[in-house]
Amino acid sequence: MRKWLAFVVLTATAGTALGQSFYAIRKSRSMILVAGTGTSTYFGELANPGDYIDAKPNINVGLQMYFTPRISARAEATWFTLEGTDSKADDISRIQRNLSFKSNNVEVSFTGAISLFPNGNRYYRRPYFNIYAFGGIGFIYFNPKTEYQGKTYALQPLNTEGADYSRIGLVVPYGLGARFKAGPNFNIAIEGGYRKTFTDYIDDVSTVHLDVSSFSDPIAAALSDRRPEIGRATVPPGTKRGNPDADDGYFLLNVKVEYYLPWDFGGNNSGRTYSQKRSSFYRYNKKGGVNRRR
Repeated sequence: MRKWLAFVVLTATAGTALGQSFYAIRKSRSMILVAGTGTSTYFGELANPGDYIDAKPNINVGLQMYFTPRISARAEATWFTLEGTDSKADDISRIQRNLSFKSNNVEVSFTGAISLFPNGNRYYRRPYFNIYAFGGIGFIYFNPKTEYQGKTYALQPLNTEGADYSRIGLVVPYGLGARFKAGPNFNIAIEGGYRKTFTDYIDDVSTVHLDVSSFSDPIAAALSDRRPEIGRATVPPGTKRGNPDADDGYFLLNVKVEYYLPWDFGGNNSGRTYSQKRSSFYRYNKKGGVNRRR
């Protein structure tokens, strides 16, 4: 009998502890899972007029936390595609240049954001609509490639301009977003952000043409000046190939889902965390009235 009594007491104690823990967590969700998709638009020497919202895909996932009712921080990883070609340009000199590239890229970013309206003292008491601005720092891995005679070639190893540039670069993301409350634990956000880079080689085009006879690799020579493919003669060494005075950039437009994870990491939890469940929804005051619990 004592064993059964001990078992019942332990079970009840564990159940109470788990119930209290769940209640506290339910009240104090400070970590937010962010995931979304959208488009990526390239800005550089091979961009074309009208490509402001290009239909190239991107996918992103990250974690976000609020430190004050209006200020949050986010760590995020994004995969996206950038692409550009001279063949679709409306400039005859660019059509004759005949360069093109496509790059699958990965960005890792760390940003801070400030919201126009503050959140409430519980995560579920946030506004139904909010606007926010964000900015930060990140890194991009890019690898420009092109098609030539039915095959795909990575351009960076070919040194088409004689520049041994890195495929990892620093970026500064900044932009605006609008957030809509879709339920107690979910938001939908629409976000647009430009990325300032510090490289002009995302598209492998930056400076001037080299002498095609200086290349030991015939593929590198052919891809450094692609005019002969459309019946044009190669240009003299030193002819302008790109614009080194303007770095490349890109713009990401996303629709994101934000989910408040059932964990508390000490974020924006103003007020008590409710370590135990209240015994009643209503409580009588000394004068006989009823006080509704909030």
